[in-house]
Amino acid sequence: MSRYFQVHPVNPQARLIQQAVEIIRADGLIVYPTDSSYALGCHVGDKTGMERIRRIRNLDNRHNFTLMCRDLSEISTYAKVDNSSYRLLKSLTPGPYTFILKATHEVPRRLQNPKRKTIGIRIPDHPVAQALLDELGEPLMSSTLILPGQEHPETDAQDIHEKLEHAVDLVIDGDNCGLEPTTVIDLVDGSMQVVRKGRGSDEGLFK
Repeated sequence: MSRYFQVHPVNPQARLIQQAVEIIRADGLIVYPTDSSYALGCHVGDKTGMERIRRIRNLDNRHNFTLMCRDLSEISTYAKVDNSSYRLLKSLTPGPYTFILKATHEVPRRLQNPKRKTIGIRIPDHPVAQALLDELGEPLMSSTLILPGQEHPETDAQDIHEKLEHAVDLVIDGDNCGLEPTTVIDLVDGSMQVVRKGRGSDEGLFK
């Protein structure tokens, strides 16, 4: 049965964040709040965690997982970023955007898109998510918490805990954080394409 932490959405309690990271490091799968919606997360090397996310969301192997990163410097370890892409990332992060980029060799092949060798990258603008990433010291492998048959992400942490208490190890209640997923921008091959419109505005991106 999963644990349930009620964490302050603006000033997250350090003790609870530390306990959450201990669960992640022990190959635990968590639900946590972001600046767009609740997400599922585990550490990058957790192959079993990735498969658990696939089962919960009923995903096939073509799904793009996202690496939640602390800052721009961490992104360069996991994705190939040219100058124009860097400028765009700098202007839009932290925020509710996911960027599709070519993966570096630091990204396990199982996390990459099998054909394009890409990875989703994002820097969240949410105190709880940032606190988790700071304490963990590496990205979280993440996926928006949209359950099979649903169009929108889950929004109520207590409901999430009831539905997934036997499927995840921890649910972090950081209050309602919205039901819109991120805006996804594909930056592969030097082009820029909005492939999903979400919470992040795409106004002015193509000027």
